[in-house]
Amino acid sequence: MADDNNRGVDGGNGARRDGLLTTGDMARLSNNTLRTVRFYEEANILHPTQRTDGGHRLFAQSELRKLELVSELRAAGLSLEEIRDLLEVKQRATNGSSASRDALDRLQGQIVRLTERIDILTRLRDDLEASQGVLQECQKCTGNNLYPDGCRNCSVMTDQTSLPKAVSVVWSIDRN
Repeated sequence: MADDNNRGVDGGNGARRDGLLTTGDMARLSNNTLRTVRFYEEANILHPTQRTDGGHRLFAQSELRKLELVSELRAAGLSLEEIRDLLEVKQRATNGSSASRDALDRLQGQIVRLTERIDILTRLRDDLEASQGVLQECQKCTGNNLYPDGCRNCSVMTDQTSLPKAVSVVWSIDRN
């Protein structure tokens, strides 16, 4: 166990003098919560290097890099199981060739899924931006004689060659 007297910041990166990171350091440096760090430890994703005499967990800098990667993978939509599977590829393999082959297969699969998500997000962003443009014109509407039922006949809507999906759905304008 490490003693609690080794506290103190070294170089401003949040690490203790011995270079290890507390759970709080891990949370702060990765923009996560304490609960998230504990969750990943309980899920056997993060592994403390040691504990202080007071029972506080201490993590190596490599665990911080792992937490940052895991956080990004989760934000990108990967499941905990997919992440764990990727992190354990090397441990399951019997040699470097099979480990790299398995890792490449998993990475390629994730790249395909991420590319699909990026395409969806790009289309959605484009639709929402186009919707903003249409709805900014609607801000000029002061004629209660059209709103809300007459919106479909308003020139803002009828002058569009095609309405963005978000406007069509939110404004209940069906142009089939």
